[in-house]
Amino acid sequence: MTQPTALIVDDEPDICELLEITLLRMGIDAHSVFNLESAHELLAEQQFDLCLSDMRLPDGNGIDLVRYINETYPQLPVAMITAHGNMESAIEALKAGAFDFVSKPVDLEVLRKLVQQAIKLSKPAEGKIQVKKDSASTHEPMLGNSPAMTRIIKLIEKLARSQAPVYISGESGTGKELAARMIHYQGPRSDHPFVAVNCGAIPQELMESELFGHKKGSFTGATQDNEGLFLSANGGTLFLDEIADLPLHMQVKLLRSIQEKMIRPVGGQKEIPIDVRIISATHKDLSVLVEQGEFRQDLFYRINVIELPLPPLRERSEDIPLLAQHFLTRLARNGGIKKPKLSAEAVKKLKAYPFPGNIRELENILERSVTLLDREKLEADDLLLPNHVSDMDKQTTPQGLGEKMEQVERQAIIEALEDTRWNRTAAAKKLGMSLRSLRYRLEKLEIE
Repeated sequence: MTQPTALIVDDEPDICELLEITLLRMGIDAHSVFNLESAHELLAEQQFDLCLSDMRLPDGNGIDLVRYINETYPQLPVAMITAHGNMESAIEALKAGAFDFVSKPVDLEVLRKLVQQAIKLSKPAEGKIQVKKDSASTHEPMLGNSPAMTRIIKLIEKLARSQAPVYISGESGTGKELAARMIHYQGPRSDHPFVAVNCGAIPQELMESELFGHKKGSFTGATQDNEGLFLSANGGTLFLDEIADLPLHMQVKLLRSIQEKMIRPVGGQKEIPIDVRIISATHKDLSVLVEQGEFRQDLFYRINVIELPLPPLRERSEDIPLLAQHFLTRLARNGGIKKPKLSAEAVKKLKAYPFPGNIRELENILERSVTLLDREKLEADDLLLPNHVSDMDKQTTPQGLGEKMEQVERQAIIEALEDTRWNRTAAAKKLGMSLRSLRYRLEKLEIE
């Protein structure tokens, strides 16, 4: 096996020497240059597995080098060395395509972890990143051949090669957690945990303890130490779903943990270093919440280094047949039955439906329809769609106020259930109604 090689670009000889010694002890052959021109020359002469560059150089800056390497040597991970506390420069580097960053004075343990992850990216066979499966859950790729999904899948492959925080936006049911898992499992952290948490499902009084852990006896009921979700995800990825539901006081604590890469458990006296990549998501518009003062602007900029917007299913209806066949195959396998065929009329009917619940709703509709199916082909009449009037039907059939209100009510209930991971008690509280009232509406509106 050939020895990995690294290119160091810094105009301070002492920094170059420190980095060379550190990398040499890791079994990595390092070469140092002091400016951009020399870096370009050496990159043209020799193949490298990693590049470490200072932000300020005599003939330019590290951002220029990041852009040059991304364009000319896209398989080469480049990490920036930034001034302590200069988060603006670090974020700018990440947006430009840097793999990660380390601040001066360089913490050698942080540097070693960064280097190990970067080397993983440059070593997979034929430049391909191997996708690994989560032993605790099914890890599936995102499906779709539409132009919108082709762009999304390519962007996910690019994001997997970075350590930058990613913000996934999109309506409920568009596959935000699936996209987060793909970013994790196609990246260098795939050997470490992927931990997903729905921020809206955690009671506010327990949120700090759940995220950062607590010490025994720190509050009533704390009968033993709890490491918290950050430490559970250490070395891997923490997916903060519905991050818009974080209360403001927790937003402050989260921001500090992300910036300092340290956490302090409830009741703890010492801060604990963490190495976690943050991926966040919500179906709400965070920029609007920032304007309304409900979400901190500084946290928004910190988590939204790169945005991954997922399109709703109605905007990529050409993917519906592929998704439907995928779900039917899985339903047949799990139910021990023969896979039903989808008729052309059934496909047409599915494409005409707007799917306010997106991909998750498509799966639920097919599951209900297959459960009651008594033949091998799934016809249009077999599809148990919610009350829906297509654009064609609207020309001849007026929609009453009652139907419109039911659609609005149905969508609000589904969103509340999805926000709380289908916890009915929490959803009822979110909707401002009693659990009994919610149960009645679920039955009336045929929401399963």
